[in-house]
Amino acid sequence: MLNAKRRVVITGMGAVSPLGLDVATTWEGMLAGRTGASRITNYDPSELPTQIAATIPDFNPETYLSHKEARRIGRLTQLAIAATEEALADSKLVLGSEDPTRLAIEMGSAFGALDIVEEESYRARTRGYRATNPALAPSVLVTMTPCYLAIRYGVQGPVNSPVVACATGVVSLGDAARRIADDDVDVAIAGGTDAYTTALLVTAFSRLGAMSTRNTTPETACRPFDAERDGMIVGEGAVTMVLESLDHALARGATILAEMGGLGLTSDAYNMAAPDPAGSGASRAMKIAIAKAGLKPEDIDYVGAHGTATRLNDSAETNAIKQTLGERAYQVPITSIKPMIGHTMGAAGAFGALTLVQAIRTGWVPPTINYSIPDPECDLDYTPNTARQVHVDAAITNAFGFGGQNGALVIKRYVP
Repeated sequence: MLNAKRRVVITGMGAVSPLGLDVATTWEGMLAGRTGASRITNYDPSELPTQIAATIPDFNPETYLSHKEARRIGRLTQLAIAATEEALADSKLVLGSEDPTRLAIEMGSAFGALDIVEEESYRARTRGYRATNPALAPSVLVTMTPCYLAIRYGVQGPVNSPVVACATGVVSLGDAARRIADDDVDVAIAGGTDAYTTALLVTAFSRLGAMSTRNTTPETACRPFDAERDGMIVGEGAVTMVLESLDHALARGATILAEMGGLGLTSDAYNMAAPDPAGSGASRAMKIAIAKAGLKPEDIDYVGAHGTATRLNDSAETNAIKQTLGERAYQVPITSIKPMIGHTMGAAGAFGALTLVQAIRTGWVPPTINYSIPDPECDLDYTPNTARQVHVDAAITNAFGFGGQNGALVIKRYVP
């Protein structure tokens, strides 16, 4: 268990995704199998092998910020603010009545404010020193997002931004839960955010050979676990959760959505870009998370897959799930949500965690869309194309990052 002395529960959630600007719309889109993938429009991608992404077209940061404030911070921070506003409202937590030193923020990102980096680099080259933003230095730091949130909400406890590539979101949530379990704080605002659908990053991932090139059919481009998969699409978004000690949540009469289980984090020590094909490091992360949750592999009812639709990742993850769950691996529904929202990098694990909570609460798991041709190397139940009713008491989400960083997080039904 996370800590025998303090249980940690989830009391609020917020999300901004290519499917919608809140949790309800995002979840409805996932269950319906909708996708936010489309041709990139905020710059000309015509010279790139990949010209598609999953973006959030209707997001207006000035719903939450003044025009001046919005100009000073990166899009990832804007998205995090929107998700946090919803999560706090959902939790009905009154921050003004809390001891600010007993509040924490863990909000991770893989890349930071790359939109500002690219914009200001161009401005400095073409217009010179005096044209650059005076707030450039602090605005591009990965730590700026949680710091901005701390200033906005008066949080004076630990404020941190884990950077664990694609595993960032699960580490943010797991580390926040441990701070509560260890009695460092009573409440944590935690999650992940990224907005890296920029020209530089799309170019970088294209050069890496990790991206789908099905530019004429963006809605079916990303095909996790399918025999004809050819890569991921990048996405943007943010997820925030409000975590509390069980005692604190009960004392204020909070609605408890689910209970945090355990975090597993391992390294493949194999390759900077490719996973270990055997999936052994990923499996170790899953087993650690399950054990820390006080569960056994046979207790897992649902797996939120990393499922990037790259050839190597999907087969390695399939191997990891088999090593972890044994024969039960063939009976447990598995979902990759990346065809719908893209690979949101620092937010990916947090979106996975949100999916687990919603599966526990609603009794439905979303589909893996665009699945049509089975791959002999990927022979599990990936919940193809249609949402499914499933009773979920405990679930695990995977998030495997570049450099072989493997994260897994267990969330379970709250039982008094």
